[in-house]
Amino acid sequence: MKKLTIPEEEYMLPGHTACLGCGATIAMRYVLKALGKNTILSIPACCWAVIPGVYPHRTLEVPLLYTAFEVTGASISGIREALDALGKEDVNVVGFAGDGGTADIGLQALSAAAERGHNVFYIMYDNEAYMNTGIQRSGSTPMGAWTTTTPGGKKRIYKWEPKKNVAEIMVAHHIPYVATATIAYPEDMIAKLKRAKEIKGPKFFQILSPCPTGWRHSPDKTVEISRLAVQTNIFPLYEVINGKYKISIKPKNPKPVKEYLRLQGRFRHLTEEEIAMIQKNVDENWKALLKKERCSQEEDE
Repeated sequence: MKKLTIPEEEYMLPGHTACLGCGATIAMRYVLKALGKNTILSIPACCWAVIPGVYPHRTLEVPLLYTAFEVTGASISGIREALDALGKEDVNVVGFAGDGGTADIGLQALSAAAERGHNVFYIMYDNEAYMNTGIQRSGSTPMGAWTTTTPGGKKRIYKWEPKKNVAEIMVAHHIPYVATATIAYPEDMIAKLKRAKEIKGPKFFQILSPCPTGWRHSPDKTVEISRLAVQTNIFPLYEVINGKYKISIKPKNPKPVKEYLRLQGRFRHLTEEEIAMIQKNVDENWKALLKKERCSQEEDE
């Protein structure tokens, strides 16, 4: 059996208040292992605004600033400017926000921070809905999913619009580093974070973070579901360095999306025809990503 090469240092203490099996909590643990203690976090209104615990208790061994829902991009810009003015350029400034606070409410501030070119990390932990406020639909909610604001019923009011591709939105900003990651592949995530640490300028990460409560799955299935998201090509792992695409993991025989969907109660209403529609969408997106990687390789030749 292959031994995982994950840093032993821990900057996240026991005693957090997250739900059992929370993927976002695992994501934070790996992020801090990769970036180390010389890190400052900015967290908006989201699940992670309550996970660290109530003052004077804490879960994280790094400085943490709480901000409003929509201002993570502006917050990390300000922190970066202040540190640079003090000559402390070696500190990792990290915005850690959910998909609601990134893909929707905070997109303006994120876009502005990217356009200004600040040397910061923006990490979107993607649990595909507004989980902290009651599992409402977000722009990152996938096609066909149940949420409390797309509850189904006789009119089958589910979320049928395609998931907003925030990673590609950030690629369009021409920032030096964009990557996707997920908690089932910790070595991939940590390696990407360490690579990004050596690059000056805005760095954006989209980390798929399964939510047992909102996705309606058993807490012990979090890692399995995270892995299936990659193995079915629903959530490809790749990085874009200065506009060049590189896919991290290419499943030789991709599993059908049905294996991923059937483990989650938020998709239990789907018909075979609707599953086939989702499969077609996934296949088309995967082909488009392969083409982007191929074009990047041809440009380097």
